[in-house]
Amino acid sequence: MAKERLKSPRARLFVALDLPDRVQGGLADWQARALTDPALRPVRPEALHVTLCFLGYHRERDIERIAAVATGVDARPVEIRLDPEPVPVPASRPRLFAVGGESPAASTLQAELSDRLEAERFYEPEKRPFWTHVTVARTRSERGSRGRGGRGRPMRVQKPPGRLPLELTEPFSAIRLALYRSLLKRSGAEYVRLGSLNLPSAT
Repeated sequence: MAKERLKSPRARLFVALDLPDRVQGGLADWQARALTDPALRPVRPEALHVTLCFLGYHRERDIERIAAVATGVDARPVEIRLDPEPVPVPASRPRLFAVGGESPAASTLQAELSDRLEAERFYEPEKRPFWTHVTVARTRSERGSRGRGGRGRPMRVQKPPGRLPLELTEPFSAIRLALYRSLLKRSGAEYVRLGSLNLPSAT
């Protein structure tokens, strides 16, 4: 049985909210201006999203069932307002910078998805509370510091990214709920959409 599990192809999965092109493009333009510290690596525009549930590794043969559960919720508007100040995570020696957001609708949807996916044993809820955010930059590792876990000590960031422009702090509606597969590569993670549910606008 253990040998069979080891041979079963597995996929690294997560559920996220997709941003409208206006917001995705605006964040990419801001990254080009704000991420001037050489320690920071911008997240690619296609990877700018709000993660709701990180599912970890699952068998590829379960993907269809997982997608059905994840996208089986009622489509509803999910309005988000981004905060102007990027947040270092962790604060003392950040591995990434994220833009937080205010969205009661995203929190409600995340809780529903968490219950549905946990009931089907596809998800183990995190102990920390859900935080609506978009990861916008990751910190490069110091040379020669990579350990057994594959991650090295993050470089020191001398110039943190500045504030978002005013237009990016205006409310917007997420356009899609999607199940993604994360492919880990040396150049950074690549994401493949496996299932989706279009969401209506709040306006």
